[in-house]
Amino acid sequence: MNYTINTPEGTRDRLFAECRDRRRVQSALTAQFRRRGYAEVSTPEVEFYDLFLQSGNPMPQEAMLKLIDRSGKIMVMRPDCTAPIARVAATKLQAMPLPQRLYYDQTVFRSGAEHRGGSSEIAQCGVELIGAAGGKADLEMVALAVDALRSCGAARFHVELGHAGFFRALAARMDMDGETVEQMRQLIEGKNFAALNDLLEPYQGRSAYAALKRLSRLFGGVEVLDEAEALAGEHETLEYLRSLWTELEAAGYGDYLRFDLGLVHQIDYYTGVVFRGYVEGAGNAVLSGGRYDGLAAAFGRSAPATGFAIDVDAVAACLEADEPPKLEVLVHFGPGQLARALAAVDSRPAGTCELSPCGALEDSLTLARDKGAVGVLAFGEAGERLVRV
Repeated sequence: MNYTINTPEGTRDRLFAECRDRRRVQSALTAQFRRRGYAEVSTPEVEFYDLFLQSGNPMPQEAMLKLIDRSGKIMVMRPDCTAPIARVAATKLQAMPLPQRLYYDQTVFRSGAEHRGGSSEIAQCGVELIGAAGGKADLEMVALAVDALRSCGAARFHVELGHAGFFRALAARMDMDGETVEQMRQLIEGKNFAALNDLLEPYQGRSAYAALKRLSRLFGGVEVLDEAEALAGEHETLEYLRSLWTELEAAGYGDYLRFDLGLVHQIDYYTGVVFRGYVEGAGNAVLSGGRYDGLAAAFGRSAPATGFAIDVDAVAACLEADEPPKLEVLVHFGPGQLARALAAVDSRPAGTCELSPCGALEDSLTLARDKGAVGVLAFGEAGERLVRV
């Protein structure tokens, strides 16, 4: 019985140009990270499930691809790079002074909703700045996020800034139970305006009602901070965001920055500034990050931290395709001529020359013609010659 073997749902084969474009983005990002003093680390593709429970990672357990090892322990394909790197920083790198600047170029594995067409394999490049608190560290991270996208060749993109503490402060004024606060967070994150209005209706008398009702619409330029202050009053998180903007704008990053005070994703995980990056042509954010000061402590070493991850394939899909090199010459060689043939291939630009596997010169000429090459460079006892097809 004949049947077609397809790839599992959420996975796919990548051929030729897609591979080249992915490598191009990865090379640009990792080079940028190294220039800023970040050193590469690599973590296992399989981790114990307990690692992510211990870290307080907000990823739902149904999004993790699970395995059972021979002893019966539950393991997962790495769904996130930040928690494993925090484990490394708190254990393997415990003797090293802080801060530690680490970067990674790895694949994460996530189980999306069935038949939604999402990818279960996500190539990520990202950084973690562990052991640095305060404004200078946040400035470094936001500037690096902009420069990372710029290094890839993205022409039109922006990074949106928010602060986890702003939503948390507003929610504290509402006298809501935890379940209602989480429901409200999800509605704001999803910008579900109608459902949010219905949920907030019974709380009209609370001081933060107007600000929360408007929160999912508070995105745009620096004027958004003024509107937020008018609704909620002065707040330290808004002043902090304004101070970051002032420094980044003076450094030439202002044109790349926006604000979105409705960035309340995974709010219990993040503790300060949060941000997302968008590239024209991508349907969703290609960059996501923020400050998560409580994570390393879960592994025994208390240290503030911030970082971000970039979806490599999403960025690559938005860039102008990289034209592949054109094959120009096949190299045909006789007995004792392998070294000269290889030297000829290696001396030419990659992809423009390759060895012929054919035994007869006539067969090499036919192969060159089929591949669109201009000729065959033949090496034999009589020397070398170029035979055009």
